[in-house]
Amino acid sequence: MSVQKPTTSKSKQTTVQRLSAPYIRSLKGASPIVSLTAYHAHTARIIDPYVDFMLVGDSLGMVMHGFDSTVPVPLDLMIMHGAAVVRGSSRALVVVDMPFGSYEESKELAFRNAARIMKETGCGAVKLEGGSYMAETIQYLTERGIPVMGHIGLTPQSVNTMGGFKTQGRVKEEWAAIEKDAKDIDKAGVFAMVVEGVAEPLAAKLTKLVIAPTIGIGASKECDGQILVLEDMLGLSPWVPKFVKEFGQIGAAIEGAVELYAEEVRNRTFPSEAETYKMLTKDPKAKPENKPVSKPTKTKKRPASS
Repeated sequence: MSVQKPTTSKSKQTTVQRLSAPYIRSLKGASPIVSLTAYHAHTARIIDPYVDFMLVGDSLGMVMHGFDSTVPVPLDLMIMHGAAVVRGSSRALVVVDMPFGSYEESKELAFRNAARIMKETGCGAVKLEGGSYMAETIQYLTERGIPVMGHIGLTPQSVNTMGGFKTQGRVKEEWAAIEKDAKDIDKAGVFAMVVEGVAEPLAAKLTKLVIAPTIGIGASKECDGQILVLEDMLGLSPWVPKFVKEFGQIGAAIEGAVELYAEEVRNRTFPSEAETYKMLTKDPKAKPENKPVSKPTKTKKRPASS
């Protein structure tokens, strides 16, 4: 098992090797779990030292590809982004979402697609949405060597049956079904579960109810850990839900940089001499001249006079 060694600044973590699903499970009640989404190698490299796991979420369909929901995201797209995140990171566990339609039909289909994700990306676990009705599939996968993270509460892939992105468990009458979902997937073997968009008292109860750590997103600090969409917390998204705190304003910084670039191009101050290549005074590919080496002439000694 990897051992985390916290440094004295920036909450940065260093480890001996990449973290695993069993390690994340072991953090239950021991240390708050930190997680963010990641969709490509560059941002994965930046966040890698600070998070315990990064999720290649199917939210990339909305964040990066302009879809209205996560439903249209294909398996091949998840694999492409998942492989990039694995290449860009070296420490945090990488979890890849199974997209809509890739696991619901049967546990056998789920295994084939989950195995493909792990083989082609090199990730350490997969995540799938759903409660009690997915318990049999989760058990089937875990028994065959695939670590599974669950996802209950507000499940974005079910947006069409839920009637939108609606907070769950804000009335007590909804609690029983969500509690059963949590207990059933916990028993089936998930190493952790995302709890999304639920009221704080329910999140607290779920966290105490299950053995696996709960990872909250819009589910209060009562969960064992937290996850946010990276672009949301950086201020890159045009609209964010109530539960998001913007820890940076990168969007404004990008806009300012692009505005300055456009201005300098139009007034011809960029590129300047500093960004321009000059002619060389000598061809760097030219072979050095081979000058003949002059040999010293030998002087004949005069015979000694008799």
